[in-house]
Amino acid sequence: MPSAHPNHAVTTQGLSFTWPDGTTVLSDLDLTIPQGRSGLVGVNGSGKSTLLRLLAEVLAPTSGQVSIPLGRVGYLAQDLTLDTELPVDAFLGVDETRRALARIEAGSTRQNDYDLVGEDWNVEERAAGILGRLGFPEDALDRRLGQMSGGETVQLGLARLLLAQPAVLLLDEPTNNLDSAARERLYEFVESTSTTLLIVSHDRDLLERVERIGELRGGTIRWYGGGYSAYLEQVETEQAAAEQAVTTARADVAKQRSDRADAERALAQRKKYGAKAHANKREPRVVMNMRKRTAQESAAAYRRLHDDRLDAARARLEEAEARVHEDKEIRVDLTSTKVPRGRVVLETHELVLRNGVGIDLDVRGPDRIALVGPNGSGKTTLLHTIAGRIPPRSGHLSVLVPCALLPQRLDLLDAARSVFDNVAAHAPGAEPNTIRAQLARFLFRGRAADSLVSTLSGGELFRATLASLLLADPAPQLLLLDEPTNNLDFDSYAALVSALSAYRGTLVVASHDSEFLAAMEIDRTIRFGRHLPSG
Repeated sequence: MPSAHPNHAVTTQGLSFTWPDGTTVLSDLDLTIPQGRSGLVGVNGSGKSTLLRLLAEVLAPTSGQVSIPLGRVGYLAQDLTLDTELPVDAFLGVDETRRALARIEAGSTRQNDYDLVGEDWNVEERAAGILGRLGFPEDALDRRLGQMSGGETVQLGLARLLLAQPAVLLLDEPTNNLDSAARERLYEFVESTSTTLLIVSHDRDLLERVERIGELRGGTIRWYGGGYSAYLEQVETEQAAAEQAVTTARADVAKQRSDRADAERALAQRKKYGAKAHANKREPRVVMNMRKRTAQESAAAYRRLHDDRLDAARARLEEAEARVHEDKEIRVDLTSTKVPRGRVVLETHELVLRNGVGIDLDVRGPDRIALVGPNGSGKTTLLHTIAGRIPPRSGHLSVLVPCALLPQRLDLLDAARSVFDNVAAHAPGAEPNTIRAQLARFLFRGRAADSLVSTLSGGELFRATLASLLLADPAPQLLLLDEPTNNLDFDSYAALVSALSAYRGTLVVASHDSEFLAAMEIDRTIRFGRHLPSG
């Protein structure tokens, strides 16, 4: 086992993981994470979520070892798959103890009831206290998961972990789907807890609250002290130095090439002079042959010298280029999504959503509309109603242009088919070469376009789904986005913003990400409360 250090919360030694299809995610990773609050960032597909699952023993490593000397580990997965009929107390694992306590309070003397309670006589108070701290109402323990929003289920997942009192918490994108109030409560927890945390997140505000950030890139982790701003400043400094090193290395390669060409010209002159001397027979044959061999050996050594210098210059250039992060900006022209200004794209008449929320909403192009408000207030329900996924309780709505929905759960693509095949299925009349050229602009270059959807990371799946929507025929002129920045690393986040900047149609976006909404240049904001929208 890896040797334990009193200040180390997690250590790995030679940790490797390969999927059954032969795809290697991590190889021979040696990792040390100290106690305290640590963040983990990296491009989608680099292995962040896989690493957390290995540390939590959800996955078994192909080779190598993991040591967590502090004790019990809690793991909050990125996407919780829940039984909507399951009671909240059963999800939290306190249902049997609650029932045993109720029977004891009613007079039961059965030993089994006392065994179920054990030492946990205040389990209901602890559970209610944790739920209250996370913003849940007093009767939350008696509800079912189906009554909770996506953000509330994330918080319930955290509550279940806190009840188990782990020594180390592994959190994978814990702010996904959380409204602003829930995020603030999570931030407060992160700042106040004594539990060691390892957090995978793209939430800048959350990452400002950690003590160090590790960047997973190329199968290794490099640590930076401080929160996100400090990390970003250090990376920008490194990138500036790396880009300067590339410039210097390219100049050196050009110089070595020039020197190599000059050397060849000099050798050619020597060879010409030697051939002339040999033809004139100015010296004895044995002397001339010796001079010829010496000249050949000298020329070979001279070439090797310049070849070695050129190879070394190329190696320095390759090393310098490897330190420069790849550009992840999506550059695409989406002229077919254009909607004339003022054209009506959506009308409603006395619309009441399935959850009882009344909506009076007319939308004209190419407006950009934000839906904001707490979890469970109806934003997702409205988007799914517009998209025709769920019927309204009453009233009518009319969508007057091609419409597409990007849901929170990216379940639009066929997991058994490739990215290319999925996009082609949404644009049956497009030429294959045209689709591949467009996919390259969504950062699926070359063989990446032939990757099976089932093998994609969260951010890659998002880009593939976005490509299938935006490149569809007919192209959507009304695009509905439900928490689109969930699961995105920083490069993919920038890619999303660049892609949507080229979108010419009408956007309706439900998001808790104020920075993203600012980047979208929102024209109109509709604020949802617990009962009614306004704005």
